[in-house]
Amino acid sequence: MASLMAILGEIPDPRSGNAQRHDLLDILVISLVASVCGAQSCVDLAEFAEDREVLLREFLSLENGLPSHDTFSRIFRLLDPQEFGTVFAAFLDDLGADGSGVLAIDGKTLRRSFDRAAERSALQVVTAFGAGARIVIGQQAVAAGGSEIIAARALLNLLALDGLLVTADAIHANAETAALVCARRGDYLFALKANRPAMFAEVAAFFAAPPRPLAPFTTTDADHGRVEVREHWVSHDVNWLFSDRRYKDEPRMPGLACIARVTATRETGGKTSTATRYYISSARLTPQAFATAVRAPWAIENSLHRVLDVIFDEDRARNRKGNGPENLAILRKLALDLLRKARPNLPISRKRKRAGWSDDFAKSIIGQMR
Repeated sequence: MASLMAILGEIPDPRSGNAQRHDLLDILVISLVASVCGAQSCVDLAEFAEDREVLLREFLSLENGLPSHDTFSRIFRLLDPQEFGTVFAAFLDDLGADGSGVLAIDGKTLRRSFDRAAERSALQVVTAFGAGARIVIGQQAVAAGGSEIIAARALLNLLALDGLLVTADAIHANAETAALVCARRGDYLFALKANRPAMFAEVAAFFAAPPRPLAPFTTTDADHGRVEVREHWVSHDVNWLFSDRRYKDEPRMPGLACIARVTATRETGGKTSTATRYYISSARLTPQAFATAVRAPWAIENSLHRVLDVIFDEDRARNRKGNGPENLAILRKLALDLLRKARPNLPISRKRKRAGWSDDFAKSIIGQMR
């Protein structure tokens, strides 16, 4: 695995001539260290560099002094997000570290990245998240006027999916995305909802009266006064979905190998509610494996989106010029990956706070970059 510092050093500098006073590697490393230690904006990055110059000089030359906040801002506006995003490769070896091998795909809108003067809407990004290791391994922005589906395919095209199970919401349950995942030697697990009405109705009818008895796998969660019991059914009998009796020109799902259902019964404050969800997959999942994989979308919501909003305050980030919003979103996720890898028994919020207070603690986090 290439070191994070080495990968950062390979990123092309978007500046030319006298604008290259400060080394790009120095700027990117300062930014990442500052983000680990609590910095939120380009002004924060510059002020962090001033206050922690002694720490930074332990591993950076800083031949021309410290960059200003304008320098940080200009770099992130100009930097190619595709090039900056290659840094995620440094974390690939940890994907599926707990053996689950599940890659969750999900989109998120950076709410305050809109620019009314430029008539530009808030940036939406699609993230690939290793649910087992809880690390980000890629990000792709949704193009202006584009869709999350196209951005997700572009992101998947950049990743090695060998042996991974890719999970995604029903918006991605289409033949083109399924074929892409299979072509890259992965498997898919897509939610099935009413946007595919015919298949949704028939899969629901199948599980309502299966031709053979199916044994569910049951899990129970109880916390904060809530008890949730989930029953997971899986069937590998899928040939009937593609028989000659069906309608002409029906959409096919390449590699479809199983259909699944989960029924969740939740009791909170004396009230009980039940929800049923359906899924399609190219993997021949057991009910136990399905029960693990189907939780990946919750992992990306709770372990990524919520952390970025609550701890990194992403929803209030106001950088909105050029490539700034996209690059700073990458920076936050890189900082989160570093924090995840170090001292795994401590909460992210506590690690970030202590890194901001203590040079020794900060070194235990950023030492992974070498």
